[in-house]
Amino acid sequence: MSPFPDEARSVSLSPARSPAIFRYSAWDAVPAALAFLHLGLLAAFFLAWPALGWPARLAGAALYAFAIGWNQDSVSHNFIHNPFFTSKVMNRFVEFALTLANGTPQTMYRFVHMRHHAGNSDRPDADGQTLDPISIYRHGKNGQAEAALPYVLLGFWRDDGPFAVARRIRAKRPDEARRALQEFWLLVVVYAGAALIHWDFVAVLAPFYYLGQSLSFLIAYYEHFGAQPEVPIATGVSTYAPLYNFAFLNNGYHAEHHHRPKQHWTRMQALRTETLADQRAAGVRVIRPAHFLGFLERGASRR
Repeated sequence: MSPFPDEARSVSLSPARSPAIFRYSAWDAVPAALAFLHLGLLAAFFLAWPALGWPARLAGAALYAFAIGWNQDSVSHNFIHNPFFTSKVMNRFVEFALTLANGTPQTMYRFVHMRHHAGNSDRPDADGQTLDPISIYRHGKNGQAEAALPYVLLGFWRDDGPFAVARRIRAKRPDEARRALQEFWLLVVVYAGAALIHWDFVAVLAPFYYLGQSLSFLIAYYEHFGAQPEVPIATGVSTYAPLYNFAFLNNGYHAEHHHRPKQHWTRMQALRTETLADQRAAGVRVIRPAHFLGFLERGASRR
C-alpha cells in the first residue's frame, strides 16, 4: 500500500481566483523542498570540507553518491513528468537546483528519460537499434537483456555527451536546447569555482559521482528486468516495498508508471487498484525488494 495520500488535484484556473502555486498537488511541496534540501546539504558539505577528517569526508562522499541515485529516481524523475509549480520561473529554479545537486543538466536528463519512455526498454530492431537509449536489451545478445554488471558499470560511459544531447534537442526544440546548455554551463562554472577553492573536494567527489550515476543505472535495470516490452501494461517491473516507496516517492510502482507516465506520484496506489485485473492478465512482474536490491529476487514473480 502506498505510504502517501492518494490524491492529486489538477489546478483549475479562473479569472475570479488567483492561480495556485502548485500545478498538480500541494503534496509537491515535499519533492520541491527535497530538491533544495539536497542542494543545501551538498553546499554544507563543501563548506565543512576543510574541518572534516577523512572518515567523515568519505562517508559524506558515499552519501553524495547515494543521493544522486535517489534524487534522479524520485524528485528529479517526478519533476520531469509533472513539474511542481504553475510558475515557469519557480520551475526553472527547481531545474537549476536539480542540475547542481545531481551533476546532470535537468533538461538533458528529461530528454533522455522521455526517449526511454518512447521505447520502454525495447528490444533491438532489425538494424540492432532501440528507441530507448538506456534499454537493457540495447547491448544484449539474441534478444536477451544484457547482464546487470556491465549495464550498471558501463551505462555512464555509453551516454551521449552534453553537446550531442543539446544538438538532438535543438533539432526540434531550440529554446529547450538553450535552457539545457544554460544548465550545463552553470554546472561547469560552479564546480570549476569549487575546484579553485577546494580542489580535493571535487577530486574526491568525482568517482563518487560516477557511483551515483551507476546506482541510477542499477535501479533502471531492475525496473525493467523481466518485464515485457511488447506488452504496454507490462513494460515495467513493480515493487511495493513500503520503505522504498516512501523514500523514493512511489518509484516502486514502475509498471504502473510506464503504463500511465503522467499519473501523479500520489496517485500510484489508485492506478494499481484500477488496473490490477489487467496487470494480472498480462503477467506483470513484481519483485519484493527495492529496485536497487533487485538482484536479491529469486524466481519470476508474476501477478
